[in-house]
Amino acid sequence: MKIIILGAGQVGSSVAANLCSEANDITVVDSNPACLQQLQDRFDLRTVAGHASHPQVLGRAGAQDADMIIAVTNSDETNMIACQVAYTLFHTPTKIARIREHQYQQHTELFSQEALPIDVLISPEQEVTDYTQRLIEFPGALQVLDFANGKVQLVAARAFYGGPLVGHRLRELPEQLPGIETRVTAIFRRHEVIIPSGDTIIEAGDDVFFIAAPKHIRAVMSEFRKLDGPNRRVIIAGGGNIGKRLAQALEKSCHIKIIESNETRAKAIAEDLKQAYVLLGDAADEDLLREENIENTDVFCALTNADEANIISSMLAKRLGAKTVMALINRAAYVDLVQRDIIDIAISPQQATIGSLLAHIRRGDVVKVHSLRRGSAEAIEAIAHGDRNSSQVVGRAIDEINLPPGTTIGAIVRGKDVIMVHHDTVIEPEDHVILVVTNKRHVSDVERLFQVNVTFI
Repeated sequence: MKIIILGAGQVGSSVAANLCSEANDITVVDSNPACLQQLQDRFDLRTVAGHASHPQVLGRAGAQDADMIIAVTNSDETNMIACQVAYTLFHTPTKIARIREHQYQQHTELFSQEALPIDVLISPEQEVTDYTQRLIEFPGALQVLDFANGKVQLVAARAFYGGPLVGHRLRELPEQLPGIETRVTAIFRRHEVIIPSGDTIIEAGDDVFFIAAPKHIRAVMSEFRKLDGPNRRVIIAGGGNIGKRLAQALEKSCHIKIIESNETRAKAIAEDLKQAYVLLGDAADEDLLREENIENTDVFCALTNADEANIISSMLAKRLGAKTVMALINRAAYVDLVQRDIIDIAISPQQATIGSLLAHIRRGDVVKVHSLRRGSAEAIEAIAHGDRNSSQVVGRAIDEINLPPGTTIGAIVRGKDVIMVHHDTVIEPEDHVILVVTNKRHVSDVERLFQVNVTFI
């Protein structure tokens, strides 16, 4: 697929890195030649220096025969105009734009072929907000990912000594949880990936990925670790777009405090929020954290624009007694450095966002993609089409399907029903199939499974 990425910032660079590894023809456009040179040194792609929305620049980037334009510059207006130019002058089939401003997002009628011809809107800030909110709502979870419009969720949880199933075989899980349907799809043990079977023994320290209906998540988690109580006291460091949105989402159910260092911004947030407390100060101020009872805080979220500030304030909050600390971290090297040992959960905006883009790039009818393990694995929701003669999955039991190595099918959503699969479960047309692919090199093989082929026998 020929794809033009407009913007070589954090989001654009992350998208380019993900797509280059999948044999796509990638061109990146940015006005900063130094950023483009760094990308060219690291990846096999073309670069064009210039303003992303200028027709001549898009022409040099190859917009006349591009399959897709992904506009992720730091300017909403530039992204919108670039999509308009691509549609009007170059008839680009698919146009994806990053829109950060909430006022634009509220008026969806703006984004149509008759107005601004943008096919898909993405908002990294909203993606990160939703991702963080789910983590807070499910204490102890490392990832909580929605599929089939929230009917089913994939959850990662770390197993600890004392969990009823730790040291036991997975086949004992149904006996421990009678009446609750769930399936463990993957286990990451140190640097090893385990595709689980009934005889797999859960060990302390395992990162266990399981799939279940939302109402059963906490019950399943309780098998792998002591279940934490609900998170009620939350401190948010940083009152930017993400911090403010998270406070608005949680202020009805939690006791929220926001620490913001900019006085003007702090006043503006205080006027918009109804129940949250806004504190003017530095989130790395030990005295301030003690005054705000950090030792009784359930979750401390560092969501400023500076990785270093987020890491330092989170480390301090953890040392002073916060139960769980989360930090927004853009640099992948920092994530590897602090995850697990220093900070409970490192939130990567790129990984939270990339899935919404990949769903529109995958072949076959893929409607949802989530990045796992910092991009090394994926969870995919694909729709099965055709019949036994034209499809490699429809009309076949799970154990008849030639799944790529390291791939498991966790669940099927059929209409309103969520079905946890067994070896003899048969896939029917229009089923939404939830898969976990532990090795990204096999994602293309999974895509081919769900492509209808009229000549397939």
